[in-house]
Amino acid sequence: MRSLFFVSVAVGILSGTTISVKAQTSISLERLGKRIQPRFIENIEVRRDAVPVTAAVAVVNQVPVVKKVEKPAIAASAEFGRTIETCTPLQFKYAQLMDMEVESVTNFDLINFIEGWWAVRYRFGGVTKRGVDCSAYTGQLINAVFGYTMPRTAREQYRVTQRISRNELSEGDLVFFNTRGGVSHVGVYLGNNRFTHSSSHSGVTISSLDDPYYSKRFIGGGRINEAPAEPEATASAE
Repeated sequence: MRSLFFVSVAVGILSGTTISVKAQTSISLERLGKRIQPRFIENIEVRRDAVPVTAAVAVVNQVPVVKKVEKPAIAASAEFGRTIETCTPLQFKYAQLMDMEVESVTNFDLINFIEGWWAVRYRFGGVTKRGVDCSAYTGQLINAVFGYTMPRTAREQYRVTQRISRNELSEGDLVFFNTRGGVSHVGVYLGNNRFTHSSSHSGVTISSLDDPYYSKRFIGGGRINEAPAEPEATASAE
């Protein structure tokens, strides 16, 4: 009878059939190793929807089935968590505004300057936080953060900078636009196609070169190679 049982198990394994044991049946390891009574054989049935043979034997023998559990990949998330914990609120804010990684926002002089002027309204000819135009804002930022003295108007700033294409832009370069004839608007490039400027609609803000309004009016970039001449006293175009 014992050989009949093991033959049944072997047939089940080869045919993909599984064996289940009725709940009321109590088969111990000792009985399996010695002698199985006919009444126990009667309580064993072969079913295709039952648990696998290996699992059934494990249940009978009271041996736990060990499942391999993959360890979660926490290294990257832990590193990200540490970055978030160590970044400043201002750093996090400007990373969001520029759609950049927090750790890539490292020019604190730059973001502190922008924050100090954030949302100051646009005013043609204005040079203070009561109202500022585009070239006055750009000139003050370049002087405070990068140490260059710029001409007063957008046209003059365009004239004294080296021409570069859009794909050559890097942080601190100027970006020029034709908003109402010729060079009439200017901003400072930040990275990831973002630039800061004094907008006639939003005041001091950050915008994207991919914005349809600015992408259609983009003239080119300007790179500062050396400190230009003394700034003009006249008001700028927009």
